[in-house]
Amino acid sequence: MSDIARLNDFGQSPWYDNLARSLLTGGGLQALITNDGIRGVTSNPTIFEKAMAAGEGYDEQLAACGKEGLAIEDSYWRLVVDDVGHAADLLLPVHEASGGADGFVSVEVSPDLAHDSAGTIVQAKSLFERLGRKNVMIKIPATLEGLPAIEANIAAGINTNVTLIFSLARHDKVIGAYLAGLESFVAGGGDPSTVSSVASFFVSRVDTETDRRLPEGSPLRGKAAVANARLAYRLFTQRFSGGRWDALAAKGARLQRPLWASTSTKNPAYSPTLYIDELIGQHTVNTLAPASIEALQKGDGNLKGDTVTADVAGADQVMVDLDAAGVDFDDVTLTLEREGVASFASSFHDALATLEKRRAEVG
Repeated sequence: MSDIARLNDFGQSPWYDNLARSLLTGGGLQALITNDGIRGVTSNPTIFEKAMAAGEGYDEQLAACGKEGLAIEDSYWRLVVDDVGHAADLLLPVHEASGGADGFVSVEVSPDLAHDSAGTIVQAKSLFERLGRKNVMIKIPATLEGLPAIEANIAAGINTNVTLIFSLARHDKVIGAYLAGLESFVAGGGDPSTVSSVASFFVSRVDTETDRRLPEGSPLRGKAAVANARLAYRLFTQRFSGGRWDALAAKGARLQRPLWASTSTKNPAYSPTLYIDELIGQHTVNTLAPASIEALQKGDGNLKGDTVTADVAGADQVMVDLDAAGVDFDDVTLTLEREGVASFASSFHDALATLEKRRAEVG
């Protein structure tokens, strides 16, 4: 059994953080599902920009879009919907075997809508209906403007992957939006067991930004990301207990699992599986980038079972020590949210420019 598949034994679902047409048509995704226990796929504008820039497998459909007179952005969404739909079909057996708990493919609304609640609600509904598959999740960023859209999405029975979460305060609001959406869905006669959601809590970027603010040689370097995620997991266990949650759970509601995103290490001084080894726990998801998949396939991981609940008091102390060291962690997380939204928007527009160029080349 590969180390990737072993994560399932610890109650954590490994999802693949990558999607490209060549992965679908060449059998790569199916091999990961069959051999490595991959149980889901995530995508974002950066992933699609890279895939479309590579060009493999897209030219024929792109040319057809041009002959139909489709605008470049409409062509982008046609290509994306086809890839996501194909991946969802490959993962449908996983979805069914897991009783609807896994086997999801996530697709993100346009990053241009990150601060547009109404626009996000409209596009999320449109994408979900267009894909027409029960194992698709619509990704919505956890900006302040995204929160009403998250609640509306859940209230409409739309599976939702909440992305770009960096702070505990915002994670708390995301959980609140999920619970409120479920309550509205149930009040309207909906079956909450048919709605799934994950809260994508970003990891490696937290160390990158925090380390940048610490002096060379500081013992706090490389500590913030794991500490922050462990505290997020504690928040998850606290919010999904008690009367409000129990009432929903009694009707079949599903936990909004924490999903550890951006878990490939950016600093070569850190273990390539640091954010995998240290954040294993029940009812969690870890999205694995290609580099992490390769490391785990080689057996580089140090998988020890439940690690996300280890030394939570130490995680609290890291935050105290960061404050004492002059690091404004609230500013760290706000900076990361702002940069994350901007990065995805840039990738989205780069993808459109790439498609426009390639369409001119392929006729």
